[in-house]
Amino acid sequence: GDNATRQRAPSRRRFVYAHALRRKNKEVFLGGNAGWGRAESIRARLILFAPLHVKFKKSPPRVPYKAIGVAIVLFLIGSSLIIFGALFLAGIIKVENPDRTIPVIIIGLLVFLPGFYHLRIAYYAAKGYRGYSYDDIPDFGD
Repeated sequence: GDNATRQRAPSRRRFVYAHALRRKNKEVFLGGNAGWGRAESIRARLILFAPLHVKFKKSPPRVPYKAIGVAIVLFLIGSSLIIFGALFLAGIIKVENPDRTIPVIIIGLLVFLPGFYHLRIAYYAAKGYRGYSYDDIPDFGD
């Protein structure tokens, strides 16, 4: 037999790769030898020829601890301002100028609402509810 006319037997690596693809994606890559030299390992070949949804799989989002801390602070300050404003307005806590109680409640609401909103998103994202993600919370460039 002439070596030039004899077909080359499939290598063990190619068999393992085809088997891994068949098992993982229920299909076999039949592209010849065109792309085999670009990847060094079986894992790299699997990634090289993998479908797009496998190649660009999103990593789990980082938890924005600083943003959640800011949301907790806003929530607590807003809650306390609302409570004290309500106590001032009801007359339970005596104040010299009762007309200044409404702005305390309004500022409390303005501080409370963003804190509550972002804490709710963080809670639902931590529990894994569908449609909620840590990506929805601004992370202040961390």
